[in-house]
This record gives sequence, structure tokens and C-alpha cells, in this order.
Amino acid sequence: MRILRPLTNKATYRRWVYLVLGGAISVPYMLFSAVAVPSLLPFVTTLERATLLGGLLTLLVLAGTAFLPAVHVLESTAIRELLDDPVPDAPAKPHTRQGRLHAATMFILHVVAGLVVSFFSLLAPVAIGVSISAVFTGHLFQTTDGDDVTVPKGWASVWLPVVFVFGLVLLIYAVSVAGGLLRRAAIALLGTTAADRIARLERRTEQLAERNRLARELHDSVGHALSVVTVQAGAARRTLRTDPDFTERALGAIEESARTALDDLDHVLGLLREEAAGRAPQPTLAALPALVETTRLAGTDVTADLGGDLAAVPPVVSREVYRILQECLTNAVRHAGRVPVTVVVGVAAHELRARVANPLGSGTRRSGGGRGLRGMAERVSVLGGELSAGPVGGPVGGHWEVVVRVPWGTGRGRER
Repeated sequence: MRILRPLTNKATYRRWVYLVLGGAISVPYMLFSAVAVPSLLPFVTTLERATLLGGLLTLLVLAGTAFLPAVHVLESTAIRELLDDPVPDAPAKPHTRQGRLHAATMFILHVVAGLVVSFFSLLAPVAIGVSISAVFTGHLFQTTDGDDVTVPKGWASVWLPVVFVFGLVLLIYAVSVAGGLLRRAAIALLGTTAADRIARLERRTEQLAERNRLARELHDSVGHALSVVTVQAGAARRTLRTDPDFTERALGAIEESARTALDDLDHVLGLLREEAAGRAPQPTLAALPALVETTRLAGTDVTADLGGDLAAVPPVVSREVYRILQECLTNAVRHAGRVPVTVVVGVAAHELRARVANPLGSGTRRSGGGRGLRGMAERVSVLGGELSAGPVGGPVGGHWEVVVRVPWGTGRGRER
């Protein structure tokens, strides 16, 4: 029957545990009140005033501790485990002032309701035991004045235990109602606010942006390594018997490119798994000479003109421009064939300019390409710079050119 459901429902007894936990938490506050009330007696005239002031002071202490982060974690855990998790999306530690106020209010309601329910929960079994004993002894209890309250022995007093057992049943119903009200209060107070949802979406957006950046890192690094490996493996196969020295250098370039790609792959996968940053630091423009040399080993004639202090470039700009130049060299090796490539990097005050150019080769772009150019454009856009990429000149004697300009510091301020 529906009316008997609270007596058999497991949720009722989980709510009872939740309320008793609130009563247990209230014990230190009650002890504080027991010390505070006598301490106020020398300053007030009556015990009633001391009790009132002591109660108000206890409530202030309760309200103050309700804002502690550890209290919020304790309360959210108790609600999740004992009130059937009514707000699964609620953070254990609220991020906003309004969220902290709501969590503190929920804790105060829990403690006050738990104190009342715990008092009657302790009183009910004692009263039942005393009433059963009174049926046989005729002694019920003793007043504060020392007078005994007696009842008739035998069947004439059997109604007493029945009344107190009925009172225990009513207490179970009261626990079910009180737990349900607190559950609704949790939904109203601890439900995800608009500010929390916005903060969560912002964090999710940052994570997706970081993953997108890592995907570009992996594309640039592994793509460059595979391009070098492909070209060098083909050259080594053709010269295996005719030019052993060149074959050995080609195999060395393959080994070095593969090792670098594996280090970058390990680094990126470590970040995606939210582990340590990995063994390999992200390369900067300081590693540009090594990149140029690796590309030369792939059989591409690279002329590099590096001007200015590369170490003066901010790390974020240095990392992103390195990846852009790496993508440019990868595209030259992959699509233009064995043509000379010119790399010019100039570092001026608060600005970096880079240019990569190569003659238009006979190679064709693969279907589905264009991700590299989009990735370069995204990197430059994040840095607030400018990128131009495309053929210059006619089909005969023309060349492919990528030009990058990235300001920073006061240079960026002037740009704005």
C-alpha cells in the first residue's frame, strides 16, 4: 500500500542516516552553546537572556563555518550518497559567491533538522524501553523535583508501550517527509546555476582548444617526419648499391626523423592523457637550424637566412612560428619535389617576419589537402599576426611563397 511505503522504502532509512549525521555534526555547536550561555550570565540579568544570546552566537558560529570548503565537500558527499544524488552536476566546491551561499544554507538546514530528528531518534527507544518496564514495575519516571510518576501495573498500562511504538512509526514518517523536503531544498539550492554552467562551458572550450592545438602539433611534427622518411627511403633504395655513403646518410636522416616524431608523439599523448608533459620539450626557433639540416638530408637544397636574436622572441611566438616553418618545409618536400627552398627569418624590435619560397615543382597536391595551410592560418590568427600563402608569378618560372608577420609586445599594441 502507498501509505505504508515510507516504512519499507530504503530511501527513508538513508534519509534517516543523513539527518542523524546532521545531528552528529551539531554536537560541537551544542557544546559551544553550553559554554557560551554560562559565560554570558555575568553580563546579563536573567538566564533567559543569556540563553537567547548564546543561541544567537551559536547560530553565527554555525553560519561562519558553513562557508568552509571542507564543509561543502562533506555536505555534497552526504547528499550524493544518502539523498539519492538529486543534483549530480553540482560541484563539490562551488565556484561562485551565490553557489557558496546556497551550499552554506543547505548545510545549516541539514544541521538544524538533523538536531531535531536526532533528539527524537534517541528519545524514542528510551521511551519504549521505559514504558515496557513500567508495565511490570509501575514506575514510569522521576521528575526534576524528585517526585515519582507511577502507573498501574499489569494490563492496565499496556497501552503505554503501544503509544510509544506508534510514536516511533510517526517518527519514521516524519523522517521520510523531512528527508524529502531537504532533497527538494538540495535541488533548489545546489542545482547548477547559470554562472556554473558558463564556467563549465568555458573550461570545456579551453580543453577542446588545447586538444585542437595538440592535434596541429602532432600533424606538423609527424607529417614532416614522414615526408622526410618517405623521400629518404626512396633515395636510399635507389642508391643502395651505387652510393653506399649517401645511403648511410639517408638512413641516418630516417632514424633521426623517426626518433623526433616518436618523442613528439609521446609528448602529445602524455598531455592528452593528462599526465606529465613528457620527455620532449616543444621545439622553438632555436631548433630551426636542426630542422633545416634534416630537410637537407632529405635531398632538398635549403638556403636559410636567419637574422636577429631568435632567443629574444617570446616562447609562445617562437614555438608557433617554428611549427609554421616546419609545415612549409614539409609541404615543399611533399608537393614540389627536389627543388631549392629559401627560408628567411628576421627578428626586429617587437616583430618577427618569416618567408619560405620554392619554385613550383611538378608534384601535385594530394586530394583532401589543405589542412596544413588552415593550421598555419589558425596559429598566426591566435598570435595576432598576418599570413599570406600562394603562388607568385606565372606557371613558368613562378614560385610558391609563404610570408608570416607576427608582432608582440609594444609592436602588437601599435598594431591595435
